[in-house]
Amino acid sequence: GSALQPVYAVNGAAQLEERITGLPGFRSMGPVRSGNLAYIQNQHDVYGAMILGVAHAFFDQRLEQPADSTVFEQLEQLGRRAYESYGLPDAGIWEYRGRTRVHTFSAMMCWAGCERLARIARHLQRVERAIHWQQCADRIHKDIIEHGFNRKLNSFTAAFDGDTLDASLLLMAELDFLPLDDPRLRGTVAAIEKHLRRGDYLLRYEEPDDFGQPETAFLVCTFWLVQTLALMGEKERARAQFEKLLACRNRFGLLSEDIHPQSLQLWGNFPQTYSMVGIIMCAMRLSKRWDEAF
Repeated sequence: GSALQPVYAVNGAAQLEERITGLPGFRSMGPVRSGNLAYIQNQHDVYGAMILGVAHAFFDQRLEQPADSTVFEQLEQLGRRAYESYGLPDAGIWEYRGRTRVHTFSAMMCWAGCERLARIARHLQRVERAIHWQQCADRIHKDIIEHGFNRKLNSFTAAFDGDTLDASLLLMAELDFLPLDDPRLRGTVAAIEKHLRRGDYLLRYEEPDDFGQPETAFLVCTFWLVQTLALMGEKERARAQFEKLLACRNRFGLLSEDIHPQSLQLWGNFPQTYSMVGIIMCAMRLSKRWDEAF
């Protein structure tokens, strides 16, 4: 099949021609664009994201009709794309314009896609396919450890054989890429907090992009920190950080894409689904289980 685009129109249209509208943006900032040129980019994380999105349908016992071998074979096409793509340069999750690299997070998502296919194959008792996808996942994992981890920084880096950080790497805990007590995971969390934290919030990255030096924090990244701290057992610190994020909502309970870490003014796309999903995910991670609540 053809490559998946990172973004499509609401009606499923594949072409999202971008133009500058001439409208004034928030506080007269701009440019204000319509459309999204990212539709022509390669973002290799999309294959793993699709597989992860469907994987639960094989295991959720509440479903009247769980996913079967037919669905698995459709997902295998995405797995093949993931395996072919993980070591190739792409625009990355942050949709860099004008430069491509082998992004560590993209490779991790390709690993996650192959690893989940192995889990699904075992569940379906497709032994040969389980062995195949586990081998694919193991090869990607080995490459990420070899090229995505910087010993000097004691952290995974934004791109293979690089020395800059990327907050999306916090998601490796959610992806189950390493055990929660692995020093490389904990080192990455510490490095991201050290280098990307501004006040109480995290930048996506600190290197200049098409708009210059990043000034505003990307809210979902701080939610990822909350999720990761909770998974690592630092529930109190996670809860305190979550409370600060909740206090940033406007009077309708909504959040934008970015926040100015000093003025706490909401910037960027508004309202932003990523930020709202962050609230839901963190609330789930920090909630007591039913049997603990009574």
